[in-house]
Amino acid sequence: MKTDSMTRGVPTWGILLPAAMIVMVTMGTRNVTGLFVSPMNTSTGIGIAGISFALAVAQFVWGVSQPIFGALADRYGSVAVMIFGSVLLALGFALTPLMGSELGLVFTIGLLSAAGAGAGSFSILFALAARNLPPEKRSFGAGFINAGSSFGQFVFAPLAERLIAWFGWMNAMLTLAVLSLGSIPMIWRLGRRATEGARTPAAAAAADSAPMPAVTERGLREQLAIAMRDRSYLLIHLGFFTCGFHVAFLLTHLPGEIAVCGLPTTVSGVSIAVIGLANIVGSLGAGALGNHYRMKYLLFWTYLARAVIVLAFLAAPKVALTFYLFAAGLGLTFLATVAPTAGLVGKLFGVRHLATLFGLTLVSHQVGGFLGAWLGGIAFERTGGYQWMWIADVVLATMAAIVHLPIREAPLRAATAPA
Repeated sequence: MKTDSMTRGVPTWGILLPAAMIVMVTMGTRNVTGLFVSPMNTSTGIGIAGISFALAVAQFVWGVSQPIFGALADRYGSVAVMIFGSVLLALGFALTPLMGSELGLVFTIGLLSAAGAGAGSFSILFALAARNLPPEKRSFGAGFINAGSSFGQFVFAPLAERLIAWFGWMNAMLTLAVLSLGSIPMIWRLGRRATEGARTPAAAAAADSAPMPAVTERGLREQLAIAMRDRSYLLIHLGFFTCGFHVAFLLTHLPGEIAVCGLPTTVSGVSIAVIGLANIVGSLGAGALGNHYRMKYLLFWTYLARAVIVLAFLAAPKVALTFYLFAAGLGLTFLATVAPTAGLVGKLFGVRHLATLFGLTLVSHQVGGFLGAWLGGIAFERTGGYQWMWIADVVLATMAAIVHLPIREAPLRAATAPA
């Protein structure tokens, strides 16, 4: 009994811990780039809209790259793909200080860094974990990995803000380049653990437990054709589009909103860090609740809560405490959508092609992210503020909550009475 328990424990934590540490680095460094907008604009004179466009391209490329790298990982293995991504991420950060034009920023931040972060992000890591975990642990596993990205944001946001204040944005960006290579040892460790886990009873049970066995036996092309005709899968895309709009707008332009209110840059660093810290609770909570409640209802309440929190923020006085409370409230819902969304895709189609199918939902997420980051910059340059963007965010969050209700999701087995 002891040996079997230890064997099952190796793939669980041996997979989840290094996966969470990888996404801590790739997402943590990526999620603090909004702190660079103002100092970069002051130094280069590119303009808020131009820099926002580069960051918007980064949002889109991060999303598009995930199903591509997911398909490559499904075919050739995850380790080589993720190491290549770490090198791209570091290279993009390292070259950014050399760029003095919008096109240059699009190449370094928008292409290199974003693609690199996509190669070591959710779609590959969730799929790898799902193949090595039994069904009852998958939702928690996705939430745990997602919490790693939030912890990275908590760590890197105040660090980046202080580095910018003390040494300038260029040196801060070079520091991020070096730190982003820290994911490589964890990638090697994850690869070894996944190989060990593939030989255990837990992994064998995970491989045999897809809810739709006939679907998982299909080839990727046939599976994609089936998914794209599935109304529930398309509704998931619509909801995740809104999530991307919200997250990208907030991470890119919350520092600008704080500056408009006349508050110091430390408020920006602390607010983004608070979002990350609160999202650890939200991500773990969403992962755990997914084992007990239907995921479409979790997503309904998450998106609706976002709309209410933004409305409360708009009505509150714009002082530092308001931003900290706003960050804490939104942090609880910030990326709490990721684990239930991945879980829904896994329920509908199994785990064989989860890296690709969930990666495609992330494309929709990042189309919304592109618009959130880019339109925020345009709104600021034309109106001097972000009021209309906040209103759009409330409307979209409400719509995202509603579209999840008709999604086809089987009731939890525990809730089914025996015949």
